[in-house]
Amino acid sequence: MTLIILSGATVGLGLLLLLLVLDSGSGGTAAAVLADLDAAQRRSRQATSLTVDRRHAGEAQSLRKLGGGIRRELEVRGITLPTGLRADLSVVGRSLETHLGYTLLGAAIGAIAPLLFLGLLSILFPSLLGLAVGGAMLVGVLVGALVPSLGVAGSARTRRRDFRHVVGSFLDLVAMNLAGGRGVPEALQSASRISDGWAMVRIRDTLEMARLQGATPWSALGQLGADMGIDELRDMAAALALVADDGAKVRDSLSARATSLRRRELSEIEGRAQARSQSMLVAQLLLAAGFLVFLIYPAVVRVLGS
Repeated sequence: MTLIILSGATVGLGLLLLLLVLDSGSGGTAAAVLADLDAAQRRSRQATSLTVDRRHAGEAQSLRKLGGGIRRELEVRGITLPTGLRADLSVVGRSLETHLGYTLLGAAIGAIAPLLFLGLLSILFPSLLGLAVGGAMLVGVLVGALVPSLGVAGSARTRRRDFRHVVGSFLDLVAMNLAGGRGVPEALQSASRISDGWAMVRIRDTLEMARLQGATPWSALGQLGADMGIDELRDMAAALALVADDGAKVRDSLSARATSLRRRELSEIEGRAQARSQSMLVAQLLLAAGFLVFLIYPAVVRVLGS
């Protein structure tokens, strides 16, 4: 009976999801259509700027297509993903559509995987099989759907730290170019051509796209900082926007910001080193305690045995 109920619930859920997918909305007003076009243009610009993903341009096309359908359904129903997740995806270089596809794939794997391990349970406790299957599938779906987001968050923390380091070097390079008599746009373009690392390539592509679109380079850098959740890049863009016509003040401001970034990075490195030292100390104490137990155990057994 339990299996019949679970099967009926699964079929009903599948039919409900099918109806939600087919029901794409009743259409909107002209303002809604224009807003949708603006959102599509922003997504296109962001997808073009995801230079890290170009190395994997041919991967997961079906997942990206599936994720695009999920994204459209979410937008039609006014459901938006957290800003932090969007910033992490921008740092990692993965499009929102691809991430939604990976999330759905993880949920499907999480729903199927528990069934492979319930054979022994069905032999030992046949009466609890239906409840065990339902609970295991629910937990598997939740875990499988969260794994891609957790992986993206972990990778984004490391890459965001690396990007901040590159921003500090980029500020120094821009200040040096300004000292050589170049204007702010030329100094930004010249500094971005120094390295082919992923962070500098991301900055260079952003500046190039701003040039092609007729936007100011500091506004493009500020938007990049907002998309990636990097406050240092937004602060640099704000400083350039305020004093773009005064080269001397720009140089002083950029040099001061680069120094501040290096000091902050040094303090973070020292904090991580101290945390690792503390973890090593705890490991050494546990090892010493185990060695003492190994030494004392024979004597304790002999005393209690006598």
